[in-house]
Amino acid sequence: MSVVKINVLTVPSEQRETLEKRFASRAHAVENSDGFEWFELLRPVEGTDTYLVYTRWRDDESFQAWMEGPMKAAHQGGGGGAEGGERPGPAASGSTLWSFEVVQQAGPKGA
Repeated sequence: MSVVKINVLTVPSEQRETLEKRFASRAHAVENSDGFEWFELLRPVEGTDTYLVYTRWRDDESFQAWMEGPMKAAHQGGGGGAEGGERPGPAASGSTLWSFEVVQQAGPKGA
């Protein structure tokens, strides 16, 4: 079965909009990656400054290939931007990666 990777991001309240805009601008960057199955950006509702970036993959090898290829290139800036301009700093003040194997799953009946 699939593997789930959850990136746990600590995002100060003044950086929430920045984080969400950055994800929106790259909304389709992962969709064509081999082995990619699902993505969700989860905004905290109350009592925490933690966002969850949920992705599901066919296997760990697919996730690792994306991390070493497209994701790494996207986070290094890809060489674009204004001459002499500086790359903006991170919106998150901390990050932890959780990894899970899917051992059971269910969906709505008839779907």
